Amino acid sequence: MAATVLSNGTRYAALPRSYIRPASQRPQLSEVSACDDVPIIDLGSGDRNLIVRQIGDACLHYGFFQVINHGVPRRVVEEMLEVSHEFFNMAVEEKMKLYSDDPTKTMRLSTSFNIQKETVHNWRDYLRLHCFPLDKYAPQWPSNPSSFREVVKKYVTEVRQVGLKIEEAISESLGLDPKCIKNMLGEQGQHMAINYYPPCPEPELTYGLPAHTDPNTLTILLQDSQVVGLQVLKDGKWLAVKPYPGAFVVNIGDQLQALSNGKYKSVWHRAIVNTDKPRVSVASFLCPGEEAVISAPEPLTGNGSSPVYRSFTYPEYYRKFWSESLDTQHCLELFKN
Repeated sequence: MAATVLSNGTRYAALPRSYIRPASQRPQLSEVSACDDVPIIDLGSGDRNLIVRQIGDACLHYGFFQVINHGVPRRVVEEMLEVSHEFFNMAVEEKMKLYSDDPTKTMRLSTSFNIQKETVHNWRDYLRLHCFPLDKYAPQWPSNPSSFREVVKKYVTEVRQVGLKIEEAISESLGLDPKCIKNMLGEQGQHMAINYYPPCPEPELTYGLPAHTDPNTLTILLQDSQVVGLQVLKDGKWLAVKPYPGAFVVNIGDQLQALSNGKYKSVWHRAIVNTDKPRVSVASFLCPGEEAVISAPEPLTGNGSSPVYRSFTYPEYYRKFWSESLDTQHCLELFKN
């Protein structure tokens, strides 16, 4: 496939052949139900014990939850969505200056998931940014739109603090010291994917992103409130997660599944597309430091509970994740003892 993007102003009358999934791999949209009992956790309630208990229950039974009163100012969130739309609405020639298929690049525009290895592509463009430390990465970010860097800097700084607080609560919910998981993860990296899903002429034949788990520690997702696209797998059924006003969706990544010794599961999720409207989402990822060794802490492997996974580093894990197909087996299975 030539280096191009879907956000090129073309309104497709039919789905190009390279995006059509085999019949057995299509999303079966008529079988998807609404997820009416998504845990919604009020981080501003002031009841620490309640928050920890609710987060622990959500991690155990769902693998994801939504958080409200998270402390990120509404205007910061609104500006992040606005500048995301602005970016993808730019002229295709301007965007293509940033295009790359090289996953090692710390800032790049790309399309689908792994365009060089896929046999069927995904109906998505995305801007991938490394975000921490800011003074290292922010100067590399797009300078067009003119407000992009300042808006994104504010957003990623706020979201990082939310993620670190949630990690503390997750640590407590496992019976560990609040700082245990954060300490084991080292100085965590932070990435972002600003996703753009154009209107799709035949959404029942393709995906924005097929079913996958996230390879990182924790994902904080900002959804476009106007268009539903996120679906999660629970009890063998795909459920549509409707955006809750002012909320972030938080999901457990593979690293937390490993650190919890398999108690908390990294949730399978996917993004579907629609005929009428483009959809934007902003996924923020917290990742272990490169030197951190991922291994379940001793309190979770005592009393006869041996470690489910062997020790590994995140760079080792991510290389394996990237070399695999996105929608085959869970990458973490390759690291089992």
